[in-house]
Amino acid sequence: MTLARFWSLAVSEFSEYKSQLRYCLRLTLSGLLAFGLAQFFDFPLHGLWAVMTAIVVTQASIGGSLKATTEYVVGTLGGAIYAGAIALLMPHSTIPSLLIAFVVSVAPLALLSALNPKFRVAPFTAVIVLFLANEFHQGPLESAGYRVVEVMLGGLSAIIIALLILPERAARRALEAAAEILENFAKVLPALMGGFTHALDIEALHRLQDDLGTAIVGFQGIADEVRRERLTSFIEQLDQGSLSRTLLRLRHDLVILGRAAGASLPEQFHRRLNPVLQELSLITSNDLRQSAAALLAHCPAPELSAFDAACRSYEKEFAALRAEGSTRNLSAHDVERVFALGFALEQFHRDLGDLHRCVNEAAKAPGKR
Repeated sequence: MTLARFWSLAVSEFSEYKSQLRYCLRLTLSGLLAFGLAQFFDFPLHGLWAVMTAIVVTQASIGGSLKATTEYVVGTLGGAIYAGAIALLMPHSTIPSLLIAFVVSVAPLALLSALNPKFRVAPFTAVIVLFLANEFHQGPLESAGYRVVEVMLGGLSAIIIALLILPERAARRALEAAAEILENFAKVLPALMGGFTHALDIEALHRLQDDLGTAIVGFQGIADEVRRERLTSFIEQLDQGSLSRTLLRLRHDLVILGRAAGASLPEQFHRRLNPVLQELSLITSNDLRQSAAALLAHCPAPELSAFDAACRSYEKEFAALRAEGSTRNLSAHDVERVFALGFALEQFHRDLGDLHRCVNEAAKAPGKR
């Protein structure tokens, strides 16, 4: 095998893991930079906490690293100040006194971390300040100061590497996550629509709906990273808040459809509406997939004309059924389901229009990395 052929195969094999490999490189370099910077100071354990901090706060994107660093520094600062004060007020040179100081320091910080996730690292910092101060014969304030400086040094290393070494923008990750969600919407929709003609596997659909909900929560986390990136003057990205809200509403529309599709439509409604619903399902699924592709390619959204026409066909058939008095003989349960279907389609029409607006905004946005 020639060298060129080997290189081509290697690039092809690892191309799908490009983001993971970039993260691996950034994580390693963050630790190395923190270790190198720590050598300029007389830190205990040769800057161990600076290196560990750099590794912990290095995330897949710049926004993620900024968020993790901010929370880690805030938690460390709070824990160090509180534990340092307790250590000064409560000498702990013996085991019993150390246990008392431990409880007084950690318990309130544990409650604070439960109330505010930004302080999750505060109890951990308190333990370090109390125990390592005795181990290295340091005063409480000196131990707390070392801890804070090392954490800030590690966080700074992580941010520098995130910005300079193969930077990964959260905005790009957001578009990829949104496209994947839309692809899953396109897969779930025909299955839901099938419930109006035949029995559904309810457990399987519940799992699909739960997976969609989890994906939406994940996207909202990435959108928060995008907002943090936009706070820096050197990164200009489109706010993903509107897209996040639109995806959430589309998911709610699918939930309503799933509830309405719990049983087949009455015979007369099934005969008249099923062809229209099948066409509407096919058009909507294609639109969702095309919107996903447009997000990734930074292209305008597809036209809504086909979907509009399918919705008008449904409304026309349903109006004809009502004019013929077909709804009068339905049970209360069937009436609820039929009108829930109409409401879900109306909402889906509106939210699909919002999705197209978000796709068009993404196509015009700066920073299309």
